[in-house]
Amino acid sequence: MTATMLFGAAGTGKTTRAINHLKQLLADGVSPYNILVLLPQRTLAAPFTAALADTTLRVPGQVDIFTLDGLALRTIKLVWPQIAAPAGFGRPTRQPTFLTIETAQYYMAQVIEPLLEDGYFDPNVVSVTITLPRLMSQLLDNLEKAALIGLPIEQVGGRLKTALGGEISSRVAFDHVQVCISAFREFCLRHNLLDFSLRMDTFRHHIWANPALRPLLTHRYRHIIVDNVEEHNPLTHQVLGDWLSVADSAFLVFDDDAGYRIFLGANWRTGQALQTGCEKVERLTESFIAPADVLAFGERLAAALDPRTPPPDIPADPLTAFTFEQTRFYPQSLQLVVEKIEALINDDGVSPDEIVVLAPFVSDALRFSFLYQMEQRGLPARSHRPSRALNEEPAALTMLTLARLIHPEWRLLPDPFDVMQALHQAIAGLDLVRARLLVDVLYRPHNIEMPLAPFENIAGDVRERITYQLGEQFDRLRAWLLAERDLPDTPLDHTFSRLFGEVLSQPGFGFYRSLEAGEVVANLIESIRKFRRVTGAIPVPTQNDAGETVEILPDADFLNRAYVRLIEQGVVSALYTRSWDAPPAEAVLIAPAYTFLMSNRPVAYQFWLDAGSNGWWERIAQPLTHPFVLSADWAGERQWTDDDEVSAQNDRLRRLVLGLTRRCKKHITIVNAEINERGYEQRGRLLLALHRMLRRLSGESEKVSE
Repeated sequence: MTATMLFGAAGTGKTTRAINHLKQLLADGVSPYNILVLLPQRTLAAPFTAALADTTLRVPGQVDIFTLDGLALRTIKLVWPQIAAPAGFGRPTRQPTFLTIETAQYYMAQVIEPLLEDGYFDPNVVSVTITLPRLMSQLLDNLEKAALIGLPIEQVGGRLKTALGGEISSRVAFDHVQVCISAFREFCLRHNLLDFSLRMDTFRHHIWANPALRPLLTHRYRHIIVDNVEEHNPLTHQVLGDWLSVADSAFLVFDDDAGYRIFLGANWRTGQALQTGCEKVERLTESFIAPADVLAFGERLAAALDPRTPPPDIPADPLTAFTFEQTRFYPQSLQLVVEKIEALINDDGVSPDEIVVLAPFVSDALRFSFLYQMEQRGLPARSHRPSRALNEEPAALTMLTLARLIHPEWRLLPDPFDVMQALHQAIAGLDLVRARLLVDVLYRPHNIEMPLAPFENIAGDVRERITYQLGEQFDRLRAWLLAERDLPDTPLDHTFSRLFGEVLSQPGFGFYRSLEAGEVVANLIESIRKFRRVTGAIPVPTQNDAGETVEILPDADFLNRAYVRLIEQGVVSALYTRSWDAPPAEAVLIAPAYTFLMSNRPVAYQFWLDAGSNGWWERIAQPLTHPFVLSADWAGERQWTDDDEVSAQNDRLRRLVLGLTRRCKKHITIVNAEINERGYEQRGRLLLALHRMLRRLSGESEKVSE
């Protein structure tokens, strides 16, 4: 057995080495059937799939590329008859149902709504005011993190209460958390529903811990390749620790100073410990991406985050790697960035996909302003915000609003404002003023047959203001909706597929040649299809003609209405791999900084917006869960203190700075507005570190001149 662990910073060629190792295995005659590539996220598979597409390999068969969740899901399906009863599932003779993040929230809502009605999380009792989607996502997050560290779910509330429950109201809130997650787990076991946490628990306790079943994996996959070990979770690391001793070969790749997925359960410390089970430990130091001055800037800025850390001794000049721009107001800083991007593309010939604009968060206002200014200058741009709920995407909202117009019998008719926005999005050239005129005259919620009246009902000056051309497009859309109204029991994903293909993507309509709208609609259709396939197999209680409660499978109309309600609650979206794929057309990307890091691709030019924002440093507030307390290396009997928070956030920002600079080929522009978009002055930790770094460099320069 030969196990190698390869360490190195981003850009030193570690993934390339892993791919070359894979190719060498195939060249040496190893069957693809016996090779496993393990990744922390499906979207990181692209380099491996591209390498395996090389026709010169000429190897029959397919190399399996999985996340641990994907591997667990497939194995559970395979051995279900053997593990269902011992694992405590209520219907062991029936097939399991695997939940997505969206369907997990759907069933979580069903479980906790009676508890909420009984007063759980009442703001008069607990110090937590939280929306239902955030509540559900944090409850599921607790279950997931507990499963990844092997913590029994019965102990989750107690651990959180010990570490964070300084006030009585907080302790009560964590007691409520415990009741909710326990009730959800019981519900899932009773109905054979496996969310992520139950898949991990089932895999850990009933497959990997079973000496009769573990060989199904270890005897098949004799050669293991693991990329981004630091982004994997402790359960993956435990599995790998056991696997290394029996595999014929293993090649593990560890990215120094990374571990960005801690909020998803990643733990770089448990990953780093895997080197003790490897015969060879190598380290790569030469960067093939970032030049010396950019690397020096990253090291200097990271060191400046902690005044006690001495500056690194690096010969390159960090001042040539970046430009700092200060403006008075936020709109000025955005305009400055767009002007610099225009110069790079038009004057210097830089490809747009070699430019990224990064911020701690990309709000709707920032996204709209940036994309609008880029469009006005004829510059290609796109955004990527994978954590956004589908109901926050204008294209998805348009589809959902039109669905409610198709089905007035649902009694979920949209507000006039939502109809106005939908028509504005759906019909090309229809501005909000004329869309409002259409709604004022033609939207009739009392009409149970079709809430939209035809354009011919508008007379006189109003018709001319809207124009006959836009009126004709409105009538085409209305006629399609009316025809769809006559098709009974049509699954919503089928309706949306036809609506997009037959109407909205055609010339004269709003999604024509819009790659972003097409991507959002494709994600929406995929979400509905998965929801329908999962929930359609689970009986729902209903009353028969005799007044008795019986369980029947839901029909298409029930599922359609349930999905619309679910999405409009603002549930967290699942991960859609198409959203991470590079677009067919070159475009400047605007994205949250961590989203860019997890896509793991270098660019030539980076723009860091809003450098004074505390968002670069602060964690998103999650009052009912905690990524550090629910981690494998947390001492369970102590409290989380302010010092812990500051230390963790400094480390987080240090890793962020190093990760960004190591993925920059040429230059970084840091922009700050004295007054942020909300009208407040700001001096966040990143800006303070930048000033500290500049003072240090100035002091060193003075010493040299003396």
